[in-house]
Amino acid sequence: MERILIVEDDTALRNGIALALRGEGRWVDVCPDLAAARAFLSEMVPDLILLDINLPDGSGLDLCRDLRVHSGVPVIFLTANDTELDEVMGLEAGGDDYITKPFSLAVLRARVDAALRRGTVSDPVWCVGDLRLDFQNMRFTKGGLDLNLSKTELRLLRLLVENRGRTLTRDQLLDSIWDGGEFVDENALSVAIRRLRGKIENDPKAPRFIQTVYGIGYTWRDPS
Repeated sequence: MERILIVEDDTALRNGIALALRGEGRWVDVCPDLAAARAFLSEMVPDLILLDINLPDGSGLDLCRDLRVHSGVPVIFLTANDTELDEVMGLEAGGDDYITKPFSLAVLRARVDAALRRGTVSDPVWCVGDLRLDFQNMRFTKGGLDLNLSKTELRLLRLLVENRGRTLTRDQLLDSIWDGGEFVDENALSVAIRRLRGKIENDPKAPRFIQTVYGIGYTWRDPS
């Protein structure tokens, strides 16, 4: 399911956009300011962010710059600032698109659809600490040294990273990694998780990327 975050302080506009974008296979979350957005993003990374620039507690440009340190999630700026310089600043801050208010909801939906399609074509490079995961070029390193991952470990890693912040159940992981999982020993998942952790979490004092949600499954969290 696609997940979109709207960060907008205008309640009527925020609710109108959410109503226009919600649909089958798509979930929309809303935040009224930077503080709420940062709290949300500390737990969940959506597939796309619609971000107002002028917010009550600061600038959306700063949030986008912070995101770009570790995330390639598409960001579309929504703002009343309509000068060429404003648009350049938005793009230089890491924005993928820039829409000035007032705007057509039909045009907004088209821009969102296009950004989400682009996001499925070009895989981002995730850099967290000394861990670098380049899924497009199939290059994975930790501390500058190559990680040798098996096919199963790669599929598991990608699934967890692409759903970071979300808890994936054991059944979901078995079905996705082993194409149905009906004839796979459930212990195979525990073994794969243990081996993957051994390769990407080799410092016992460092926070874990792959966290166990007891009785449910696993989740990926970028250590803060």
